[in-house]
Amino acid sequence: MSVSTAVPNARISNFYVPFLLILPTLAVFYGIYMAIMGQVSTFDVVLCLVLGAMTEFGVTFGYHRMTVHKSFVAQPWLKAIVLALGSMAFQGPVINWSSVHTKHHAMSDQPEDPHTPTIRGFFFAHFEWLLEMNSDKMNAIREKYAGRYLKDPMYLFFDRTFLFWSVFSLLFPAALGFLVAGWWGAWSAFIFGGLIRVFMTSHVTWCVNSVCHIAGGRMFNTTDKSRNNFLVGIFALGEGWHNNHHAFPSSAFHGLRWWQIDFTAYAVRVFEKLGIVRSVVRIPEAFLEKKLGQNVEV
Repeated sequence: MSVSTAVPNARISNFYVPFLLILPTLAVFYGIYMAIMGQVSTFDVVLCLVLGAMTEFGVTFGYHRMTVHKSFVAQPWLKAIVLALGSMAFQGPVINWSSVHTKHHAMSDQPEDPHTPTIRGFFFAHFEWLLEMNSDKMNAIREKYAGRYLKDPMYLFFDRTFLFWSVFSLLFPAALGFLVAGWWGAWSAFIFGGLIRVFMTSHVTWCVNSVCHIAGGRMFNTTDKSRNNFLVGIFALGEGWHNNHHAFPSSAFHGLRWWQIDFTAYAVRVFEKLGIVRSVVRIPEAFLEKKLGQNVEV
């Protein structure tokens, strides 16, 4: 991989991270003021929740299970849709995100883990690590971990067009709001369907990095401190069953028991039935039982 391939998208970290951390937070306070003043419509709330669920799904299904862990193979049109939705979550270009996550699994809860809470604390794992992710560090991570992602033309396309999809994710709700309620509707939809939605999905994803290495139970022995957290499991569409995931990273299903709610896994099953995903990775029950039989360190 040439340096010229990696550097442009590594530099994106220099300016989208401050936006990701600052503006959505300010929008939340402004949204609270709007609610107090009675300026928030049902449309704004529904738009925030629907677009939040869709873009979070783009991260969990598209960025995480499909791209990084190759838990299944999706039809090209579905692959394109979920990569677009993942890009709209504003969590970084797909190859940046995937490279950082690949390093996380390689170095989980070790000093080189990009976002370990067990060594550097909860807030570092939650969002402070992003402040350190300048272009030099991101470029180094891409150089080491991005090799297989750079071979896929679709990943390259969405990696290079990340800013387009991010801006589109803010303008799209504003356009819908304008159609519903004019210029004020555009503004309020931009705040709720755009910035507050970004705040919501970002913190949900970051909870997997922070909360799920500190709080929760452990079903399996792993080399890290990953934990299963029921609430994060719900809000992060199944990603909160993090100990399960670290025990079996390639599994398409993070919820391994009926009561472990995993909305992303449910979608995988439906798409498999419809024939639009294939090669779904499942962990044999006998292997699960054998792993469960090992003593679990708390």
